[in-house]
This record gives sequence, C-alpha cells and structure tokens, in this order.
Amino acid sequence: MRDDYTRDGPTYDAGYDPATETHRRFVVRLVETCPKDGTVLDVACGTAPYLGLVLGAGRRALGVDQSAGMLAQARAKHPGARFERVGLQELAFAGEFDGAMCIDAMEHVPPEEWPLVLGNLRRALRRGGHLYLTVEEVDRQHLDRAFEKAKAAGLPVVHGEDVGEETGGYHYYPDRDQVRRWLAAEGFEAVDEADEWFDAHGYGYHHILVRAPG
Repeated sequence: MRDDYTRDGPTYDAGYDPATETHRRFVVRLVETCPKDGTVLDVACGTAPYLGLVLGAGRRALGVDQSAGMLAQARAKHPGARFERVGLQELAFAGEFDGAMCIDAMEHVPPEEWPLVLGNLRRALRRGGHLYLTVEEVDRQHLDRAFEKAKAAGLPVVHGEDVGEETGGYHYYPDRDQVRRWLAAEGFEAVDEADEWFDAHGYGYHHILVRAPG
C-alpha cells in the first residue's frame, strides 16, 4: 500500500475532496479540545486534507505518513507545517500531543496490529488528550463473500479482511464492538460517535472521538 500511495501522490487530490461535513465537524471538535497553543498529531496524514482546519484554528500540527509521495503533496499544500515520514506501526512519540487524528487510514491495518497502533496513539497523547478516529465500513455480505473466497484460495484470513484487488489492495473492516474493546483496552473513553454512508460507493465511515486516560 505504501508504494501505491507514493505512486498516486501527485494525482491523488485531482477532483477529490475526502473532507465531508462530518469529517470537518469532528476535526473541529478535536481542535476545540486542545489548548490555544496546543499541538495536534495528524497520523497517516496523506496529502493533509484536514490539516488546514487545525492550522487555521491557530494550533500547531505535525503530519506523519509512510508515503514519500503523499508527504510531498502535503508539504506543497502547507509549506510552513512540520511533517515526518513514519508509519502507524512505528510511531514512537510519548506525551507530546494534545490531540491526534487518524482519518481514513485504519482500514489498511491488519487485526493483529490494531492494538499496537492504538497503543502508539495513546502513548503519543498527553494525559486526557483526545483522538479522532474513523473506521471504514462496508456491507457485511460483501465481507462474507470476501472471507469465503479467501479461505477457498487457502489464504490465512479472519472475517473482516478483504484482500481482493477490486477494493484497491488489503483492507480490514472490524465490527464496532471489536473496535470499542480495543479502545477500552487502552483506556480510551468514548466522547462522540457518528455514522456516514455513501450509497453510490457502497461504503461508509464510523467516526469516533475518544479521550485518553487523564
């Protein structure tokens, strides 16, 4: 997936704005939880479509992504912002951020690495800091078919994984209860949730705002 995003970086934003009204609302809510001089971590920031909302509100930000191509576009959009090339699984920040957001990215994280990534995000936050996370969702019948197809091919998959080329590479779609258990295991407390579904594309997002232990 990293090579795909690096290849697609220069044209990724062409005719495409991922920041829906719900995305914007949750980013604004996240920013409002941060002090006036606070800093937000934008994890798997891609071309940084949401970072302007943070910087425009007067907060500082650090955008991180594993794709050099995506970061090149992000730097072109926000030449004064800070960016680093690092993946979700390699985050090593400790108590440096008042808020963090991981938007439209966790669907590429396999189930065995979700606890690792959430642990990295919790550790990056200051006590009581907030995290905005999106969880991509698709029709469960689609996942049933993908699971049966992968098992028939002898692949070591769990339900929710989709390795089909039609989805643009590897995706994992955990159910909400599993996501809540993983968040609770890291001590996160739910603050707000919202659903968003795109009929024309057959997928949607579950938006989650949580607070780290105080």
